[in-house]
Amino acid sequence: MEQSSQLPSQDWFQETFTQYDCEGQISAARAREFGRLSGVTYLDHGGATLYPHSQIHHFYRDLAENIYGNPHSGNIASKLTHDTIDHVRCRILQHFNTNPEEYTIIFTSGCTAALKLVAESFQWTCAESGESRSRFCHLTDNHTSVVGMRGLSVPAGALTLPVNLDKIHRDKNTLHKKISMAKEENCRIHHLFCYPAQSNFSGTKYPLSWISDIKLKKLYPFSRIPGTWNVLVDAASFVSTSPLNLSLYQPDFISISFYKIFGFPTGLGALLVKNESAHMLGKKYFGGGTAASYLSSEDFFVPRQSVSERFEDGTVSFLDIIAVNHGFDALERITGGMQNIMQHTFSLARYTYVMLSGMHHSNRSPVARIYGDNEFEAPDIQGPVINFNILDENGDIVGYAKVDKLANLHAIYLRTGCFCNTGGCQQHIGITNEDVKNNLKAGHVCGDTLDMIDGRPTGSIRISFGYMSTFDDAQTFLKFIIDCFVKQPVCFDKDILSKLTSYGTMKKKGDSWTENFTDEDIVSVREVPSEIAVACSQGVEMSPYQRLSDNPSEWNKNPATSELISNGSNLVTLTNIYLYPIKSCAAVEVKKWPIGKHGLLYDRAWMIANHNGICLSQKQEPRLCLIHPYIDLEQGIMTISAEGMDTIMVPLEEVGKQYSLQVCETKVCGDRVKGLNCGEEVAGWISTFLGRQSCLFRQSSDFQRVMKKHKQVQGQSLTQSPSLSLVNEAQYLLVNRASILHLKEQILQRGGSCDPNSAEALTTEELIHRFRPNLVISTVRPYEEDDWAEMIIDGVSYLFQIVGLCSRCQMICINQGNGKRSKEPLQTLSLCRDRKMTFGAYLFHQLPAASVRSAFLTVGSQVIVKIKETPAGQ
Repeated sequence: MEQSSQLPSQDWFQETFTQYDCEGQISAARAREFGRLSGVTYLDHGGATLYPHSQIHHFYRDLAENIYGNPHSGNIASKLTHDTIDHVRCRILQHFNTNPEEYTIIFTSGCTAALKLVAESFQWTCAESGESRSRFCHLTDNHTSVVGMRGLSVPAGALTLPVNLDKIHRDKNTLHKKISMAKEENCRIHHLFCYPAQSNFSGTKYPLSWISDIKLKKLYPFSRIPGTWNVLVDAASFVSTSPLNLSLYQPDFISISFYKIFGFPTGLGALLVKNESAHMLGKKYFGGGTAASYLSSEDFFVPRQSVSERFEDGTVSFLDIIAVNHGFDALERITGGMQNIMQHTFSLARYTYVMLSGMHHSNRSPVARIYGDNEFEAPDIQGPVINFNILDENGDIVGYAKVDKLANLHAIYLRTGCFCNTGGCQQHIGITNEDVKNNLKAGHVCGDTLDMIDGRPTGSIRISFGYMSTFDDAQTFLKFIIDCFVKQPVCFDKDILSKLTSYGTMKKKGDSWTENFTDEDIVSVREVPSEIAVACSQGVEMSPYQRLSDNPSEWNKNPATSELISNGSNLVTLTNIYLYPIKSCAAVEVKKWPIGKHGLLYDRAWMIANHNGICLSQKQEPRLCLIHPYIDLEQGIMTISAEGMDTIMVPLEEVGKQYSLQVCETKVCGDRVKGLNCGEEVAGWISTFLGRQSCLFRQSSDFQRVMKKHKQVQGQSLTQSPSLSLVNEAQYLLVNRASILHLKEQILQRGGSCDPNSAEALTTEELIHRFRPNLVISTVRPYEEDDWAEMIIDGVSYLFQIVGLCSRCQMICINQGNGKRSKEPLQTLSLCRDRKMTFGAYLFHQLPAASVRSAFLTVGSQVIVKIKETPAGQ
């Protein structure tokens, strides 16, 4: 084992990957054009790339200096718009190395709209005989928007034929092909095949040579189906970082989205139609601007002659089209063209792929399982996309939701799930059709965070590079994986690392990064700069993965956990009560408090929204924790204070002119919420303090928001489903002081700190405040609450039910005293809970139908709990 002090240096990388950085253009532009990326590692360019500052500046200056009218009018301003749009059409065609004689641009609202246009306009052949019906064939590794085309092709009479990559091959049966060709001399059946030029799941680039081979019936299964084949290429992912040459490869239709290339404008795409294939698109509806002539009194309509005018219904998004012109300017000015972008991004992707695939835990088990169809040998077969799942030292997959949360904590933005590509997800991860259906029954839907079901992943993790990505981005990502997921010391497979200098765009060097290592197959890197490595170097003996002993008799042997045991009884006590009148603002601690229909009376009854009416939380605005509300029940007012601000008052109930005619709607955790704007005075107060336009929103008393997760309480008649205030999930959040103390011990063992900028010692109370509970209880054992089903609290005559555990995010890393962010306690929580990121339990109460009197919760009350029943067979 040879030890290295760090990952490869940037100097080594640039000497090896000679086509990185476009001769220094990217590095120079990064600081100048993308200053907003300071402290951020953006690795979701496959989702949306980023626009440079100068692009927006030049676009807005264009709008400020010119008058652009509706292109359907005939005045001078409209003529300027019309001519500019024509110029942009030509520029798009030039970008793809073609011309108006070959292709026509149809502007759409995006790539999805372009695909839908083909599906609803294609001349499908419908007949009773299956042999005489059109086929809509698509690669299984395709975006949802492609697969969804069958919703229009099937009603039009077409048969759907999904095909896997391994089923497409050259048809060597020449006799069969000759018979087939002879049969179809007079055949007028039209088929459509759609595939992505680059998989949005794995970054695999599928052969553009398929276009002509399919049309000439050189490939199976297309060669065996009578009729003519048209080819639609979904190029949205491909053209974001690669040049597309339509003089060499000429599909009938190409769909693109411009924000994938430029970052701005969004909501604009195009369908490129090969002129000789335009007759394959028919149209029934006609909108403004598409008619040469029509009558409203009888069925008479003549379309315009040009393809674009026939299919662009209504006024096109002309200002967005003008913005595309500035996108091309910026792209060429900063990078010098798509060839440079392809080489630059592939250099980063290849380096990251090799380092990640060669990374191992200390027991030499791999850290990642990478999903792909090649080994990133060259940019003509692989785009700058890496899809993977993280493995722990036992070889088990770490859920993608956990990885995403920790990545956000480190200001690394990536994407997780199935990426609107179920076929690609099934193909690579091994999810069967039956698995997909069973996962749905288990509650998993596309885009959620239910990442593991029955120990198997429901999705994966994707990182993708753009032209403004740098070596530092790749390095930050790799260090993040080492810091958060590797059982130290990290090791690298020497044979895999040797591939860094083996292919394509890389310069072969004699003094490779691995040359000076010994003959061992695994290279150990013991001093990777990280918080974990620093903690290990200071002599911390306890592994961050080690849990507190499950044997209570062992706890007293550890002085650090002596605080867990106050006496020998098993009593559970309510030690603290907190309410949060304004969502995401400071807590109010009380000794006794009434219970309302939504939980604690006035808990999260208000929230702060931005100028668009979107709810603000500490994730976006950490300084919300510095706003201190106080409830005065006797006077019926809430006072709001903050340092440097005069106190302001808001009435508790919906009375007075303040609330008149200011009804508004917003959303909380996806739920529609109806409420009242609390007026300009308090809005001005909040806006001044936060430095951004904001308002105070109060949930309307006549609006019922029902909790999604609930169950019946045995032996009691429930009047209705539990109702919620502006909370995220449930009426109450409970944490256990013993669990807090255990987590605190783990943080100290790792050498972590919840606030590295503060000289104050880490306190138990600060940790409690970070988790923002309503109820704090004290038990003997940590995490007892995970196994509870029900609770009875002394003085309250009805049950509290546990409806699930609270999945934690980076919000617990905000110091509630000063609003500063850190990486704890989320980073330690992710290590010490057997890959769980849950902490605390959600509760709800349900007032029985006969209940008429108010109930109160009181600090010091005893709590009786009922343990969950273990299912039979376990």
